[in-house]
Amino acid sequence: MPILFRPVPCSALAANPPDPAPVNKDRDAMRIAAWSGPRNLSTAMMYAFAQRADCDVRDEPFYAAYLSRTGLDHPMREAVLASQPRDAAQVPEGFSGTPHLYLKLMAHHALAGFPMDWAEGARHLHLIRHPARVIASYGVKRAEMTLEDIGFPQQAALFERFGGTVLDSVTIRADPEAALRALCAALELPFDPAMLSWPSGGCDRDGAWAPHWYGAVHGSTGFADPEGPLPVLEGAARDLCEAALPYYEALEAHRLRP
Repeated sequence: MPILFRPVPCSALAANPPDPAPVNKDRDAMRIAAWSGPRNLSTAMMYAFAQRADCDVRDEPFYAAYLSRTGLDHPMREAVLASQPRDAAQVPEGFSGTPHLYLKLMAHHALAGFPMDWAEGARHLHLIRHPARVIASYGVKRAEMTLEDIGFPQQAALFERFGGTVLDSVTIRADPEAALRALCAALELPFDPAMLSWPSGGCDRDGAWAPHWYGAVHGSTGFADPEGPLPVLEGAARDLCEAALPYYEALEAHRLRP
C-alpha cells in the first residue's frame, strides 16, 4: 500500500525533533490539521472543537480518495465513496472554516501523490494512543489489520515533515480541561469551556461511516474517564503492537505535558 513518506527511524525521531513547519500567523483564519490513527479519541476531539463558535470541522476528508486509490474493502465502503470526492486533488477545495477549521485526519489516508500543499502553514496536532489500546479497540470493529491500517509509521513521517503538538489520549482523559487548555495555548487559540462537552447523538459533520464506528462517542457527552490497565494481546495482535510501539514511543517523547 502506498504511503506518503518512507517511515522515519524511530530513534532518530526521538533524538532529533523536527523543525516546526512555517505557521500561518493569521489568527483570524486558522487551519488545524489533527493527525491520528483510528480509535484514538480523534472523533471526541473533533466534537470538542465543533462546540466552538469560531470553528468548523471536517471528518476524515480524504477517506473516499483513500479507498478509491487502494481498493480496500472497509466497512460501509460504498457509502463512504458516495459521500466524498474520490479525487484527492478535489478534497482541499472544501477546506474553509468560519473562521477556523479543524481537520480530523487519518495519517494512513495520506497516500503518495495526494496533495499536501494545503498543509503548509497549518497548525499540526498529532493525537496518539498506546498501540495496545488502539489494536484492542480497532479489532472489535474490524478483525483484520496491518501496521499501515493503524497509521503509526505514517504519523511518525508526518511529524518528521511538519512537526507540531503531540497529545496523548492518556493526557486528555486524565484531565480534559487541563489538556485542552494546554493544547489551545500551544495552538495560540483561546480556550473555550464549551469544548468540554457536547450533545449526545452525534454531530452534523460526522462522516458517512459513523453508524459503524461512532457508537460509543454518539452515546457520550464529554471525554471518558481514564482507562484501566493496558489490554493483554496475544498472537498476531501482540506482534503488531510490538511493531507499532517504537513509533508510538518516539512520538510520545514529544507529547504535551500540561
